[in-house]
Amino acid sequence: MATPGIQRISKEQQLFPYQDLNPSLHSTVFLAPGVKIIGDVQIGKYSSVWYNSVIRGDVHYIKIGDHTNIQDCSMLHVTNSKFPINIGSKVTVAHSVKLHGCTLKDLSFIGIGAILLDGSVVEENAMVAAGAVVPPGFVVPSGKLAAGVPAKIIRDLTKSEIADIGVNAKRYTEYSRITVESLSEINLNEKDKLTF
Repeated sequence: MATPGIQRISKEQQLFPYQDLNPSLHSTVFLAPGVKIIGDVQIGKYSSVWYNSVIRGDVHYIKIGDHTNIQDCSMLHVTNSKFPINIGSKVTVAHSVKLHGCTLKDLSFIGIGAILLDGSVVEENAMVAAGAVVPPGFVVPSGKLAAGVPAKIIRDLTKSEIADIGVNAKRYTEYSRITVESLSEINLNEKDKLTF
C-alpha cells in the first residue's frame, strides 16, 4: 500500500486507507518516523512531513504541493464533505500547528503552534504568527502578518521576511536530504539503506 520509493527512515506502518481512499505521495516525499497519513491525501515533489505529525484525509481530501514542509507534531484534518485542506508549494507549517479545513497558498508561512480553522485562507507571501488562532473564514492577505487570539492583521511583512519564506522551504528540502543520509546509517542493513 505504500507509495513506491517514498523516503522513509522507519519500517513502521505510516500510510493507511480510509474506506477505498489511499494516500498518494510522490516518490521524493520524506516521511519521518511517527508520521501517520490516512485516506485521501496527495503530497507533491520534495515535500516533507516530520516526526509524529498526523495528516487525516478521511472525510474530505488533503492536497499538499511541492517543496512544502509539515513540521513535527502537526495535525491536519478536514470537515466532512465541506472543508478540505489545500496547501500550495514552498509552504512552511511549523511545529505543532493545527490545520482544519483551510487553504494555504504558495509561499505562505504558519508559525509554531498556530491553529487555523475551517474555511480560513492564507494567501501567497503571507504569514501567521506563532500561537495565533485564525478563525473560520478569515483571510490573511498577501504580504501581511496575522497574529493573536483571535488572529488579526497586525502589519505588513518586510521584503526580507517575504524572501525568507522561500528560503525556509528550500532549507527544509535540504534538511530532508541530510536526515535521510544520517538516519539511514542506523540499524539498517546495506540493502535497506535509503537514497534521496
